[in-house]
Amino acid sequence: MLLTIDIGNTNIKFGVFDDENLIDTFRLPSDRDLPQNDYESLIGKLIKNYDIDGCIIGSVVNELTMGIKQCCDNILRLNTMILNSNLSVNIRVDVKNPVEMGADRVANAVAAVKRYSAPLIVVDVGTATTFDIVSKDLHLHGGIIMPGIGLQLKALNLNTSKLPKIDATKSENLIGNDTKSSILSGVIRGTACSICGLIEQCKQELEGDVTTILTGGYGSLLAEYMPQNLDYIDTNLTLQGLNYIYRMNIN
Repeated sequence: MLLTIDIGNTNIKFGVFDDENLIDTFRLPSDRDLPQNDYESLIGKLIKNYDIDGCIIGSVVNELTMGIKQCCDNILRLNTMILNSNLSVNIRVDVKNPVEMGADRVANAVAAVKRYSAPLIVVDVGTATTFDIVSKDLHLHGGIIMPGIGLQLKALNLNTSKLPKIDATKSENLIGNDTKSSILSGVIRGTACSICGLIEQCKQELEGDVTTILTGGYGSLLAEYMPQNLDYIDTNLTLQGLNYIYRMNIN
């Protein structure tokens, strides 16, 4: 079995794969202050019931990457693979500086090409909301980055005197009748509208039929506000991509 680890700014997501089948997922907070021994204990408990013989990490948090790798190496007695620009993938990362491209975005594009039809747009709604554009010839041309839902909610609370801190949840009405519902409408529905508008602009630049995929932690929450602009919702796309990349590089 393979353990895939997606280290994000808010959470560390784990996936256990049996070949191409995702059989379990877990998550831990991305805590930069948690001692490595504590991480090792937590990860060991999460995966204790699985016979893991391979591991790959994709990370956008440099401060956590090597510590989590060392934890997994110690637990599993193996050399954990780290996704970087030296690994083989099924796409060409066609940007000015490929090293700057986040591991999660590369993994998303790899999985999307494997599972769906290019050209395609992958929208990942996590800590940040990112768009990745893959052309018909399988070039990842970069994309778009905008603040995520959690960041927007946090910014409204921290940068105003009266707006409360609230959690992301369903926006019941477009026109809010209290502060909370008004914030939810602006952030949740506003983000959905922004994504829809940007998808349409991307389609115009790509000049043809485009497959659109929504992924990330807020994907299920946003999907109902943009049904006409999505072809697929695939909440575990990043973990799937890490699985594919590992298997491309083990021989």
